[in-house]
Amino acid sequence: MENRILSHQQVQYKIRRIAYQIYEAHVEEPEIVLAGIKGGGLEFAKKIKRVLEQITPAKVVLCRVEMDKKDPLSGVKTIPGQESYAGKPVVIIDDVLYSGGTLIYAVHHFLKTPLKQLKTAVLIDRNFKRYPVKADFKGLSLSTSLQEHVRVDFAARNHAVYLD
Repeated sequence: MENRILSHQQVQYKIRRIAYQIYEAHVEEPEIVLAGIKGGGLEFAKKIKRVLEQITPAKVVLCRVEMDKKDPLSGVKTIPGQESYAGKPVVIIDDVLYSGGTLIYAVHHFLKTPLKQLKTAVLIDRNFKRYPVKADFKGLSLSTSLQEHVRVDFAARNHAVYLD
């Protein structure tokens, strides 16, 4: 069974609100690095970047975080590399925060480089954390059962979030 929990309009609103929150947290910064976790997180980061570029004079840099979500110990890679974010504020972005595993391994990777600040942002926080990680910026907190699945669809003209 498919149940839409956020419509296109609501997803757009969440993107805009999170972009403004990121801007407010970094209002004095000349550059902000958005590190999108490959997949839904990277798509979400691109959308936030578009809004941020309209509201802040800061340079907004997109960094792609690549990792095997099923085996995060196999390593994390960023494109561009650490020279692009060293000494700068970084926001790690993913679409759904479930157990916290993906975010904690991404945070661990970024902590190997001296940063000015590190924050996290997610569209949906499912509240099932196994790891001590939280989203600094989140679109929606959603308590679900373990059997339910949250699916974010960033289709070109009709973004939506579903509970399957």
